Amino acid sequence: MILLILLSGLMLLTVGYSLFSRGRPAPVPVKEEVMAGVTYLRIVRYLPHSMVVHVLVLDKKNGSPQFMTTPPDEVTGGALSARTTSQFLEEYGVQIAINGDGFFPWWSRSPVDYYPRVGQAVTPNGFAASYGERYANGLQDVSLEPTLYISRRNELTFNRPPNKIYHAISGDRMLVQGGRIIPGLDDTEIDPRTAVGINRNGRFTYLVVVDGRQPFYSAGATLAEMAELLQELGVFYAMNLDGGGSSTMVMEGADGEPVILNSPIDSYIPLRERPVANHLGVYLK
Repeated sequence: MILLILLSGLMLLTVGYSLFSRGRPAPVPVKEEVMAGVTYLRIVRYLPHSMVVHVLVLDKKNGSPQFMTTPPDEVTGGALSARTTSQFLEEYGVQIAINGDGFFPWWSRSPVDYYPRVGQAVTPNGFAASYGERYANGLQDVSLEPTLYISRRNELTFNRPPNKIYHAISGDRMLVQGGRIIPGLDDTEIDPRTAVGINRNGRFTYLVVVDGRQPFYSAGATLAEMAELLQELGVFYAMNLDGGGSSTMVMEGADGEPVILNSPIDSYIPLRERPVANHLGVYLK
């Protein structure tokens, strides 16, 4: 009788966990080449809290990735029409995409009371440009904002604009500078995170998303933990992008449809994508 009760309890726990984790990436380590010159890593940690990390490592030498940022839209009241990261990937035909900068206006009071919805006007918080057109100048002194610049020749630099700005996307802070973690990063607030980084010689680009706000799956990461993770990966420069419910990583599937690689959580609803302002996209030949 006792054995039967134990087996029944175990079965209920197994079924309950299966339903809870349905659709989410399995919390098991993964390392595989998903496209030519693109390696996907899934890192799983349990201490000091649960953390599921998704990493795409892009090798310029082997995969010839071409980077782009979301172009502006003709929309009243902002620079862009809000769209999810999956919608961005489909609309612009890129093979990889992550969410970009924070933006305004924005609120999320409940699953039905939020802004923006798809198509509503938004503007990135920081400096932004696409194909040579500057469409956001930032909420503060541009020189103080961390910005990733992508030249026409596809070279990535942080906070060092080329003579002619081609693509640019900003974040809220640098995490790693010259191989060293930025001092004073917050080590208490745990959230979903998105970051972009490069190695010392610029050959490898790292796109990193940490899932969060999902009990028994992934709590998230502090900014200090994010920086430590990036440093361990070999990142020499890294910038924090918009996090929380915005954090999303998408790849084109074999059928051409978008595949969400992480478990986004908008309005505390797992697997719900948030419409955001701009994105960082990658074309792969």
